[in-house]
Parts: sequence; C-alpha cells; structure tokens
Amino acid sequence: MSRLKRGLGWLTQTRAGFLTIMVLSYWLKTYLIYQTKFNLGATGAMQQFLLFINPLPSALLLLGVGMFFKGRKAYWITWIIDLLLTTWLFANILYYREFSNFLSISIIKTSGSTSENLGKSIVGILLPTDFLAYLDVLIILLLLSFKLIKMETHAWRLRWKMLVEVVALLLMGVNLLLAQHDRSGLLTRTFDNNYIVKYLGINEYAVYDGVKTAKSSAQMARANVSDIKAVKNYLKANYVKPNSQYTGVAKGKNVLIIHLESFQQFLIDYKYKGKYVTPNLNKIYHSKNSLSFDNFFNQVGQGKTSDAEMMLENSLFGLQSGSAMSTYGTTNTFESAPAILSQKLGYTTAVMHGGTASFWNRNNAYKSFGYDYFFSLNYYKNKADYSIGYGLKDKIFFKESVPFLERLPQPFYLKMITVTNHYPYQLDKPNQTISKTKTGDETVDGYVQTAHYLDQAVGELMKYLKKTGLLKNTMLVFYGDHYGISGNHHAASAELLGQKTFNDFDNVQFQRVPLIINMKGLKGEINHTYGGEIDVLPTLLNLLGVSNKGMIQFGHDLLSKQAPQIVAQRNGDFITPTYTKVDGGYYDTKTGEKLTKLSKKQKRELSTINNKVTTELSLSDRVIEGNLLRFYKPKWFKYVKTSDYSYNKTEALKKLLKDKTTTSLYARNKDKSTAKDYKTDAPELKK
Repeated sequence: MSRLKRGLGWLTQTRAGFLTIMVLSYWLKTYLIYQTKFNLGATGAMQQFLLFINPLPSALLLLGVGMFFKGRKAYWITWIIDLLLTTWLFANILYYREFSNFLSISIIKTSGSTSENLGKSIVGILLPTDFLAYLDVLIILLLLSFKLIKMETHAWRLRWKMLVEVVALLLMGVNLLLAQHDRSGLLTRTFDNNYIVKYLGINEYAVYDGVKTAKSSAQMARANVSDIKAVKNYLKANYVKPNSQYTGVAKGKNVLIIHLESFQQFLIDYKYKGKYVTPNLNKIYHSKNSLSFDNFFNQVGQGKTSDAEMMLENSLFGLQSGSAMSTYGTTNTFESAPAILSQKLGYTTAVMHGGTASFWNRNNAYKSFGYDYFFSLNYYKNKADYSIGYGLKDKIFFKESVPFLERLPQPFYLKMITVTNHYPYQLDKPNQTISKTKTGDETVDGYVQTAHYLDQAVGELMKYLKKTGLLKNTMLVFYGDHYGISGNHHAASAELLGQKTFNDFDNVQFQRVPLIINMKGLKGEINHTYGGEIDVLPTLLNLLGVSNKGMIQFGHDLLSKQAPQIVAQRNGDFITPTYTKVDGGYYDTKTGEKLTKLSKKQKRELSTINNKVTTELSLSDRVIEGNLLRFYKPKWFKYVKTSDYSYNKTEALKKLLKDKTTTSLYARNKDKSTAKDYKTDAPELKK
C-alpha cells in the first residue's frame, strides 16, 4: 500500500510524474484512435507493434518541450501542447472519415478554396465518441485546477531536460529503422499517407508532409527546360497509337460533359426493392449509340473532385498530397482541353456549376485551363429551398442553365457539374422518390436516394437536348468523378452488393465509375478495356480528330488496340486485367485470390507494372510541382493568359449576349429562348 502511495505521490507531485501522465495518456489515446477511427491496415506482428509504439516518441519529444519552462508555466504549456496535439488528432478523425486520408499542409493552406459549404458535411461526419479524444485533456485540466496535481516549482536541470528529448529522438530513430526494414523505401516511394501514419505516427506524418511541401516549392524554383525534355522523351517512348477507326468521327460536334458527382459504376442496372435506381443512365449506357466502359476506374487522391477534373482536362494525375487545382491552378501553365479545342478547332468553352466559384480554386484554375466562361452559383437564382449541401439541386441546376447553354456559340465544349449526389447524401422529402437502403450505416443508406434524383435530372436534360435538336449535334460524355462509398464501410458495401464479405481487394474493384460516350451515329458497345480518368482526354481528342502526339499527356486512347490496360492509383496501387495491387499485396484480378507465392514470371511482370506506375506518377508530379509546361513551347500552342478571362457576372453575360453569332441554339431558334422546352418536375419550381 505504501508503494502505491509513493507511486501516486511521485505522479502527482513531481514534474517527471506529471510528464509521465501526459505522455502515457496521449500515447494510449492515440493508439485507441488508430484502432477505432482509422483504417490503417496494420497486418502482422511487426506492423501491429509499430502502430502501438509510434505515438510514444513524438509525444515524449513534444510534451517534453514544456519541461524547459520554469515553475507553473511548465505545467500549463505542457497541457496546451497536449491540447494542440489532440486537436490535430480530432481534425484528422473528421477528415479521414469522409476522405479516407489525412490532412496535409497543402489542404490546410488552400482551405479557403475548399471550405465553403462544408458545415453540413461536418455535422454529418461527427460522432459523439469523437469528443472522447479530449477526455484525458479535460481530466488533467480539472486535476490541475483543483490542485490534485501539485505543481513542482523548482526547475529540472538542463541535462534532464535534454535527456528526455534525446531519448525521444532515439526512440524515433529505432521506430524509423524498424519501419524501413518492414517496408523498404517508406519515405521515398510511398504514395499513400496511410503508410506513414501506420509506420511512423500521425505527428511524424505532419513533419513528413511539411518537408515534402517545402521540397515541392524548391522543386519549382529549380526546374528548367531539361526537366520537360525528360518527360517528353518518356512519353514519346511510351506513346500509344490511337484507334484510327474512330479518329474524327465526332469532328465538329459539340462536347457536353456531365460530371456525375460521387457516382459509382455499380449503380448502373442496380435495383433496390425491385426498382432501378438509375433507369435513365441505364438506357444511355446500353444505347446502340453509346461507347460504355465497364472497367473504368477513378484515380483520385486527396483532391477528390478536383483531381478528377485535373485528369479530365489535362491528362495529368492529381498530387500525392493536397489538390493540384487548389495549390497550382492559379499560377501554373497548362495544356488543357479548353485551350486545345479553342486554338485547334475554334470551340467556345464553358463550365456550369451550381456551387461556389472558389471551391477547389475553380475560379482561378479554369482561367489557367482557358475556359471562356464559368457560370457558378452567383449566376443562378438561389432561393432557400433550391440548394442542398454543395450547391443547387441537380434538376434546378440543369433547368436554370438553359439561358446560358442556348447562347453558347457552337461548336462548344461544355462541362456541367452536378452536386446533389454528394456526401452526406441528404435529400428533402418532396424529392425522395425511392426508399433509402437499410444497411444500418447512415453514411451509406441515403446514397441510392440522391443517385436516383441525379438520374431523374439527367433524364429531364436528355429530353430537352432531344427536343431542341442539340442531341443530333452533340457528343455527350458522362463520367463519375470518384467513389461515393469510401473504404470505411465494408459491411454496408457487402450488403449493397449482395456479398458475404467485402475486403480491401473488393474495395479497389469498387472504385469503378461510369464512362459513357454517347453520340448519334456512334457505333456503340460495352467496352471491357481497363482504363481510368487519365485516359479520357486522349480518347476524346481522337474522336474529335485532334492528334495528341507530342502533347504532355499521361493517358492514352481507351479505344486503342495497343491500350496497356494498367490503371494507376494515386497511392501506387494498380489494377490490370490480370493483377491488382492493394496496400503492397498482389491479387489475381479475375478470382480475387491473394498471390502469396509469386513465380519468376509473375515477379518480372509485376516489377514492370510497378515501375511504369511509379514512373508516371512521379513524372506527372514533376510536371505540376515544377510547373514544367512553362518550358513546353509547341508551335501550334499559344500560352493561356489568365488576364484574358473574366468570370465577373456582369462582364461575362454582356459578352455572351453581345455575341451575334448565328451558330448558337438561341440564334438558330430565331432569337427565341428554348427555356419553355425544358420540362422538370422539381417541386421547388412549381410553387
């Protein structure tokens, strides 16, 4: 009993005891959060050990800083450091739940371009148990306030303070050595932030991300013309010849891209309670005039939707960390679809989006891409019940876009971005026309409801396009930007798919999203080629009769007979018709069976694929982070000057209305609006 008293006395009456309480509480709390709030995929005894031990070194190092202060300050500063570390943990819990990734400096730096309209998502993400992260912080505050922990006023000697920091650094070094032994090249070849947290810890990840961000800034400063030559040489050596049978079949046609928010491939032909969730998209998918791809994957990273747009417009990958559009969209030089089609074929280019213009830095990035017009939320009527979540409801958005669409000179390249099918998948009762699923997972169960609403909106748009004659002269492109159901919902995903189990391999296969190219007279089929969003631009350019040979694009024509069928994921994983790489392990794509004993042939093939994936991701990163396209000067291409573009509502509408071209739908309708031809059952517009 006396030993227990002495132990408690030491903990509550000495600086060393107080530091021990702080370090132990933070360490154990972090480990519990790793296990309950994140899906780090720790397998085997070594990974489990590292996951358990890795919160300790940084806790000792950072909390030990408080001991350098004198008297009572040491206690309060140590407590404040603990509060800050806990807040970092808490923020990552919320971010991880929606994005299956950790916060990065790039995301935090550009929070102004991505934070609007996140209130509803945060409320939907929060769980009561999340606040338990602060429980120990609160308890220690009370113990200090009521003097149950007595503050030792005399200071430690410097050597004891330094000893704490040295021990922390030694532990950190041992942790790193063990991690490197288990995963070679952890800090040099990792494309997934989960690895860093799993092996080294969440605070070490923050340092790693900070160093990487600083390196990127330095890389841009150091970049020169020889860097772009290296990229050009690689792309030339690996050029994939497009399918000549499809070259130019859409020449002169309008291009209308429908961005299907968070829309996954499994929704096509999916029934719930005997009712098709997406009957309109099903019809387009199976049309004799549609090229539909059933092995088309999203390839986004942290930038999610913005990464999908970066690939769609530029055939460049998103970044390993953060959003390329947010970080580099304002300042970088790009060779984008709008600029290419404007300069080569005289297209008018526009984006329509019923959300805030600054979200993902679109109002700046679109100028760098060369878009003539960007019709964002402030161009639209926006009554109280018109919007939900991230912007205008899709039916209202499409209907209210008609006055802008009909005025665009043809041919045009237009992207329309939907938002209603976005997490947290909320829909007001009047618009609910299909039941929620009943998996018991609230995050998932509203998904079919908002997807069904999006499909209805697409059906109304299709009727308008047909009635006004635009459908005859337009190549429609439907694509899903990224997953709707993340890898944190295995049980619910299994139930939706009617599977008994759902593992990490299934989750990678679940990353399929639709790609449908529909045009009158197009010879349609369900194409089984494996490809991803990086390949959309080269495919469209070939259909429009534009050669991409010599362009800085990392994708290829999906219709090419030479298509390599290697789909790189942003974290370094990949999918091919034969092999799938998941978290460093390999699977047979056809059977889903994990490959444990690799033959020499398999090792050679996998090594070749791995090298191709890591090389292309790295080269694409160099292009963006080094702003290498500023050194790229083909004779046909004129650099985009952002100062030539204005998305000011007054100026843009004046320019649009002033255009007296006879090619717009409005002009061809004898200067009469086609708004009356758009029929919608949106209840908000019937009031």
